[in-house]
Amino acid sequence: MPRWRDRQQAFAGALLASESGAARVLPPGVVGPRGPSCSKRFAVYRNNVAVGLIETLEGHYPAVRRLVGEQCFREMARRYAIEQPPDGPVMALYGASFADFIDGLEALAALPYLSDVARIERAYLEAYHAAEASCLDPRALADIASERCAELCFTPHPSLRLLCSRYPALTIWRMNIADGVPAPVELSLGEDVLLVRPEAEVQVRAVPPGGAAFLRTLLQGRPLAAAAQAASVAGHIAGAAPFDLAMHLQALLESRVFSDCWLGGRIDAARN
Repeated sequence: MPRWRDRQQAFAGALLASESGAARVLPPGVVGPRGPSCSKRFAVYRNNVAVGLIETLEGHYPAVRRLVGEQCFREMARRYAIEQPPDGPVMALYGASFADFIDGLEALAALPYLSDVARIERAYLEAYHAAEASCLDPRALADIASERCAELCFTPHPSLRLLCSRYPALTIWRMNIADGVPAPVELSLGEDVLLVRPEAEVQVRAVPPGGAAFLRTLLQGRPLAAAAQAASVAGHIAGAAPFDLAMHLQALLESRVFSDCWLGGRIDAARN
């Protein structure tokens, strides 16, 4: 007799099997109430699982669904569920690789920004479900000697997410959620996006030129001086105005993207 684990794996595999061939054979040991196997009964269960996964992805990726249409979305969501079924019981986080899956669909090549829109939606979901943490109070920096500010490092808030797109993915996302109204966009204008949830709501905003390199360097645990240098180089390459360190740092502090900071030894940062 097969081990219980093997029976579970066979059962799960049959639930998400493809639509044709031997893959549709019932898993061993599945019988109807009167004894013989009953493919129709199992098909109902299989369909319910597929519908549940599709609806989960619809809830996670509403802008993508709107961009491609309901029928197209449900078909690609069904295919995704078959190829990449859940690897855990928490459906709130299902679909982590959906954007990469979209990249591999030749039929959607005419929408090159679609996967980045999906990445924004994924980042939004992750930020929403991230761990709670207190936020750094900007007043914590007041006692730092000016000559040592270049050594300052920051701990990101657990919900912080940073995305960089070659396309105006943030603009497209905003036009395709809630009451957004689609409009023509210039696809050559890339956008960098910051998401964070310091309180109950996820904040989503565009990052100005040089800002992504600045924040990414800080997220690596490197000091403020290194971040400012990286931002200046990135801004120069992009042909942007000179990087304004004070303005960018203030904007990040006001957005409450950090939970702590340190300088040499640990700083006892004031919190709100």
